[in-house]
Amino acid sequence: MSKQLGFFTRVLDDGSPQERYRSATEQIRHAEAFGFDSAWVAQHHFDGDEGGLPSPLVFLAQAAARTERIRLGTGVVTLTLEDPVRSAEDAAVLDLLSGGRLELGFSSGGTPSAFPSFGVEFERRREVFARKRATVLAALSGEPFGDGPNRLHPARPELLDRLWLATFSAPLAVAAAERGDGLLLSRTQPPPVDAPDTPLWDIQNPVIDAYLDNLAPGAEPRVSVARTLFVADDREEALRLAERGYRSAGFARSVLGDEVDRLPIEELLATFDAHVGTPEDVLESLSRDTALQRATHLSFQVHSVDPPHEYVLRSIELIAAEVAPELGWTPDPASLIAAV
Repeated sequence: MSKQLGFFTRVLDDGSPQERYRSATEQIRHAEAFGFDSAWVAQHHFDGDEGGLPSPLVFLAQAAARTERIRLGTGVVTLTLEDPVRSAEDAAVLDLLSGGRLELGFSSGGTPSAFPSFGVEFERRREVFARKRATVLAALSGEPFGDGPNRLHPARPELLDRLWLATFSAPLAVAAAERGDGLLLSRTQPPPVDAPDTPLWDIQNPVIDAYLDNLAPGAEPRVSVARTLFVADDREEALRLAERGYRSAGFARSVLGDEVDRLPIEELLATFDAHVGTPEDVLESLSRDTALQRATHLSFQVHSVDPPHEYVLRSIELIAAEVAPELGWTPDPASLIAAV
């Protein structure tokens, strides 16, 4: 079975918030034109340097109106900080407006500093998430929820087959598998303290194992593996833009301190699990990634390289034409014809 190809954005392009939203929309439309199967957006609160979008379902409603075929996903909504009934209502309406194209990804965690503003203790996030997720499931299914007779209108039970869970841990991967949810794995992940040089795929493969070993009977495995991938026509230009991006990124400095100014760009890319260069360069570095090889869904983003918008568009083209086909993706000819 051919892998699915996704474009992911944290909506971090240079410019005002309005310009960021406009650029992200154009990038999603470009991904659709070049045959990508899905486009995903992240949710971040309060910190515009970490992510530019607090309201992913609102943004995706706009993206749905500007596209025809590409599936639209949340990667993720931090459900712990949301009202679950309103989340279910917004998701149901968006799915109907988009013609059933929504992929609904949730997580229990996020930036710890954001939690107090929503009246939630970070230490209780998994308990709160479990309760709110149960409410979302009941609401989407059309069953009564809470203490009264209320039922969601419109109900959207179809969405129950398009739920995803993002996690770093094997126990939560087991929970996702037992419910038949898809598994969302991150573009980078902290290594064990006692083994800081552990490759990303060696960290994530046990999570994939736990998911596949516990998958609900009859459920199709859905494993989405995200990676930072910036593809350009010229290797030196790609490295120059990557160096500029990482040396100015606040999150990189928070991890490495002043070392972010001294490390060679190749070491910076390795530290943050980024694949940068020509199609040949990135295919060579991705070839070692055994977790990516096991994915059913490939999810590529340019963050945190964050090159200029026109380079993002070109990277989308090169991924579709020269990279993804070598990784097991086959574009649907009908989607390419429809996009012309």
